[in-house]
Amino acid sequence: GGRAGSRGGMAALGAYRCIECNGAAAELYRDYRRGVLRISICKSCQKPVDKYIEYDPVIILINAVLCKAQAYRHILFNTKINIHGKLCIFCLLCEAYIRWLQLQDSSQNTDPDDLIRYAKEWDFYRMFGIATLEQTSFFIGIFITLWWMTPEMLKRKSDFILLLKALLLSTYGKLLLIPAVIWEHDYTPLCLAFIKVFVLISNSQAIRVTLNLNRILPWFAIFFGLILENGVVCLFQKIGWDV
Repeated sequence: GGRAGSRGGMAALGAYRCIECNGAAAELYRDYRRGVLRISICKSCQKPVDKYIEYDPVIILINAVLCKAQAYRHILFNTKINIHGKLCIFCLLCEAYIRWLQLQDSSQNTDPDDLIRYAKEWDFYRMFGIATLEQTSFFIGIFITLWWMTPEMLKRKSDFILLLKALLLSTYGKLLLIPAVIWEHDYTPLCLAFIKVFVLISNSQAIRVTLNLNRILPWFAIFFGLILENGVVCLFQKIGWDV
């Protein structure tokens, strides 16, 4: 249990969650000094509150990629990870870059003129703005659906913030867009489709774990989010913007 020492053991009642049953826990482990640490046992399910505090970060990441609920609970409730905003911006930059590349491929203009270069740069910023609006509308669709279906779940501001953080973190799959395009081959469109599905599965697991819901409701919220997102895309296309 050497790795557990960096996590912090005691906190207010309910500050942590059991990764198995989602029950509230006051501590993750107890420090008996002289380097002796013991992982706390959950009072509800009688299992270790968080076995991942002894795991290597790579193992935790692999479990998160496999969309294991326990790994999601560990990351969301029992660690002080604070990269939500930066990760979201980086993912949006990746998406904007992919769209920008596809736009360049479709407009076979190789003129080195400064005006053309500035226009191309503006195209990238435009793609970033569109990707941001689409992502925002997707999240708004999810929040509206969940608030409508389970209003008791999102009563407090802290619940909204926690769910937003969970959704932002669960978009990490979009980082795979860059290698999918760098190593471009005939299967790139298929890879992009798989990445989209993987991100949606991650979003679903994040909603399920954060609000402790069944499997169906998160997918219903995601479906409504996609409808709203595609509505924004249609709006841009009617305006005449390439998306």
